[in-house]
This record gives sequence, structure tokens and C-alpha cells, in this order.
Amino acid sequence: MKQEEPRTPRVWFALWVLFAINTMNFFDRQILGAVGEAVRREWGMSDGAMGALGTAFTLLYAFVGVPLGRLTDKTGRKWILSAGVFVWSLTTVLSGFARNFWQLFVLRLGVGVGEASCAPAATSLIGDLFPASRRAKALSIFMLGLPVGVALSFAVSGTIARSYGWRPAFYVAGIPGLLCALAVLLIREPQRGATEVHRIGGSKREGSPYRLVLSIPTMRWLIISGALHNFNMYAIGSFLTPFLMRYHGADIRSANFVSMVVYGLSGAPGLILGGIIGDAVMKRRANGRLLVGGLAILGSVPFLYLALESPVGERSAFMILMGTGCALMYAYYSTVYSTIQDVIEPSLRGTAMALYFFAMYVLGASLGPYGTGLVSDFFTMRAARAGGVVSFTQGALEPYRAAGLHTAMYIIPALGIMLTLVLFAASRTVAKDMERLQSWMREKAGN
Repeated sequence: MKQEEPRTPRVWFALWVLFAINTMNFFDRQILGAVGEAVRREWGMSDGAMGALGTAFTLLYAFVGVPLGRLTDKTGRKWILSAGVFVWSLTTVLSGFARNFWQLFVLRLGVGVGEASCAPAATSLIGDLFPASRRAKALSIFMLGLPVGVALSFAVSGTIARSYGWRPAFYVAGIPGLLCALAVLLIREPQRGATEVHRIGGSKREGSPYRLVLSIPTMRWLIISGALHNFNMYAIGSFLTPFLMRYHGADIRSANFVSMVVYGLSGAPGLILGGIIGDAVMKRRANGRLLVGGLAILGSVPFLYLALESPVGERSAFMILMGTGCALMYAYYSTVYSTIQDVIEPSLRGTAMALYFFAMYVLGASLGPYGTGLVSDFFTMRAARAGGVVSFTQGALEPYRAAGLHTAMYIIPALGIMLTLVLFAASRTVAKDMERLQSWMREKAGN
């Protein structure tokens, strides 16, 4: 049966609404990375404590995401998205009213609950709006919300923090989120499996949905890859601005504009080219998308390393090298997310994304900021001892925090090498898993 061509206005309206939601998703979660140094200084916190604020968000995000993923496979996805956007927008605004670490910690938990609805529901919708031959491109447009949201968050939050303080940066994010919560209700919910070659309706395999997902070798490799990749992405997102302020002497606004380019805008070409090249190579090789993703991550490693080797104050060299490395890292999303759709049947895609995100956030995003923060604190203490400090107060440690964070950031290119190996391992299993799925769907469609 011929696949439905995704050219109708309603399909593209749905995709752009999902893009807007994903933009606000990453705008809101990145605010703390943009203004975190100001928060840390006001409350006299360590890097480990700042990392823990990110861990609060990601841990609850992961645990709530699993049941929401199952709900996504059973009920209307647009209603789940609308409720989630409303919750995270509200708790983001309330974060500006926090008066201490624990109040902000609890509110970041609320942001995690709301945002956990986004990826499983949105990617499941895209899987049913676009056929397999176009999913990488569609998902790359959706995932453009990541660099666009991050870039806007750095630019807007950094500017507001410099002029008005860090609290108003949280307030301004509320209205766009609430508008997105209303807009998603205008999407027409597609039939599950509507764009597959073999129409199987709501058919699904017998057994535990979690066990079924984890029984697929490619999914196991991709889950490991997600943990490694998110460790790096969230470590960069949390500490890029503080690194620029401490090590390269930038003020909060200048640091956030560099971060906007390096970690935000650089992601757009990585995502778009990753999706286009991944789709093109896949026409020749079933594992083409994962080969493209693996080669992109491998290519990012030397750029990340050389960026950290840039001398103190050399912001231009750092921006070019780090920005190129991050652009290559973004190709991961458009190649891996579309591969998950290729090896999972329509009735399990929400569950698969929820399990994948569980590992990404519990083992990756939660450990990235917190682990990097702890390593930074360790090397800060070591530098302070070498400098003759005997009383380790926050004021005494402050001059050594630049050196401590600089050393901790070398974790990122090291894990990039491990991630490359995992993606190449996944590329060796994906062709068989895709054929196994298509064979099952042909059988079901023929019944």
C-alpha cells in the first residue's frame, strides 16, 4: 500500500505547533543554565549544588515519563501535551519567586513533570503524520526546537538577568507556553500507523510492552547512547555560561550570547544536515542514519578538546571550535530519533521513547550537571590546596573555580569517544531489527 504523502496543511500545522512546543520545552529548561551563575553567587552555593538543581528536574522527568509514555500509546496525545505544557509553564514562572535552594529545587521538579509529556507524545504524533522515508526530516524540524529554544533562552535570559536580575528571566517564559498549550488542541489526532506501508491499525505483539521494547538489540544500544549523549549535552548546557564567565572573563550577558551561538544556533545546521544526510544514506544502506550519527559524534571530539585547550581570554577561537563540535553533536537527534521509529511498531512508540528518555535522563542528564559539578568542586579544592588555601570558605575557593571547572569539562570529549563506539555497535544490529519489524507488519496487514 502506498504511503500517505504529508503535504496537507493540517499535517504541517501540527508539525509547526509541535516545533513551537519543543522550543518552549528547551527554553524553559535552559533558563537555569543561563542565569545559574548569578543564582549560585547570590545564595553562595557550590557547583555540585547547582548541578543538583538540574538533577531534580531530570530525575522526576524520567520517572514520570515512563507512565506518560504508556498513556501516550493508549489515549489522545494532544491532550497529554496540552496539560504538560501548561504545568511546566506555570512552574517555570513560579521558579522566579523562589527564595532559597529548596524552593527552587521543588519547583524544578514541577517543570520536570510537565516537560516529561513532550517527547513521547510529540514523536509518536510525528511517526503517524509522516512516512518512514520522511521522518528524519520531520523529526529534525521538530528537534530544531532544541537549538532555537536554547539560543533564545541564553539570549533573552542573559539580557534580562543583566538588566533586571535573574528572577524576571523565569517570569517571561509563561505566556508563550500557555499559548502553545491552547494551540496543540487544534491539532487533528492522526490514526496510529496511518503512514506505514503495512497498515496494521492498533495491532500489537503479546507480552509486556517494556520487555518487548528492550528485546530489540538496536533499542538497547540506543538507550545506552542516549545516556552518554545527554550527559555531555546537559553538562555543556549547565556549565558553558559559568565557564565563559570564570575562565574567559565574560560578563553574564556576553557569556550567554556566546552560549547562544555555541550551544544554540550551531545546532540548527547539525540537525537539518543530519536529517537530510541520514535519509539520503539510508536509501543505500539500512544502517545509514546511525552511521551518519556515529561519524558526526566522532568528528565532534577533536573540536571539543581543542576548544577546551584555547588560551584564557580567546573567546573567538573557543566559540568557533566549541560551536563546530556542538553542531556535530546535534546530528545525533535527527538520526537516532528517526531510527527508533524505524524499529518500533506504532502501538509501542510512546513506550519506547519513554524508556529511552528514562535512561537519557536518569543516567545521562541527571549525572551530567551533578557529576560535572562534583568533579569541578574536587579540582577546585585541589587547586586551592596547591595555592596554599587552608580555610575552604566559598570566598576563599572562588578564585580557583575557573581552573576546577576547566579540568572537569574534559569529561565531555572523553565520553564522546565512548558514544561513537556505542552508535557503531547499534549500526550493526539495526538492519535486522528493521526487517524483523517489517516482516511482522506484513504478516499482520495480510490477516
